[in-house]
Amino acid sequence: MATILDLVGNTPLVEIKKLNKNPKVKVYAKLEGDNPGGSVKDRAALNMIKSALERGDIKPGMKLIEATSGNTGIALAMIARQFDLEIELVLPEKSTRERTQTMEAYGAKVIQLDGIEACRDYADEKGQSDEYFQLNQFANPDNYEAHYKSTGPEIWRDTDGKVTHFVSSMGTTGTIMGTSMYLKEQDSSVQIVGCQPTDGSSIPGIRRWPKEYLPKIFDASRVDRVIDISTEDATAMARNLAKTESIFAGMSSGGAAHAALKLAEELEEGLIVFIVCDRGDRYLSSELFA
Repeated sequence: MATILDLVGNTPLVEIKKLNKNPKVKVYAKLEGDNPGGSVKDRAALNMIKSALERGDIKPGMKLIEATSGNTGIALAMIARQFDLEIELVLPEKSTRERTQTMEAYGAKVIQLDGIEACRDYADEKGQSDEYFQLNQFANPDNYEAHYKSTGPEIWRDTDGKVTHFVSSMGTTGTIMGTSMYLKEQDSSVQIVGCQPTDGSSIPGIRRWPKEYLPKIFDASRVDRVIDISTEDATAMARNLAKTESIFAGMSSGGAAHAALKLAEELEEGLIVFIVCDRGDRYLSSELFA
């Protein structure tokens, strides 16, 4: 009989048919909202907690602490409960109420501060105490290794090795780093495309990090191209995905879809896979679907 943790991964690929205007290019969405915690972050959260426990890094009585913009926090809260671990999550004040309520429903303690950088500083400081173990998704190799072990192999398997381009939003960059490592090992010609916000744009889940906060797990050599996404384009595409393809997802997924479809217009042929990182019901109290 499966446990909730056994349901992490093996998410489906669905073809984008109506929004893709190039019949010579296939575009597939990988629906990470089908994970039990509702996002791609279930993969990294499970690998980070499980690996730390196996190494003995988390001592008896320690509490977990992590800064998060939302999805990682939900995933960590869900998985920490399975290992009987207490967890404190620090997230920006502008996070939707659905996110904080979900973390609290799993039993997490939630603290909100002004901006993700302040959250990261707070978690870094608390993580120095013997009372806490900081998972630190921004610098933890277990983050990207989750995608090397699962997301990449699933994409390769489910496209029969025909994938030519992989598109992902870049936040902590764990998804794009680990998937890139695996796909490039199978075929070095596979193109890895990252998405980041244009200057001045605000897209939950995608960041253009200041240099001092750039995730330590990020390696620019593993990304072949970066496409800048505006708030307007990400919002419009998230709405279009729901209305046209019946894929209900958040703004960062709209950004990745926008980049994937823009790429499809440029290519003569190919097979593009992009990450739909979560579900749209996490944003109903925001203006995204107003």
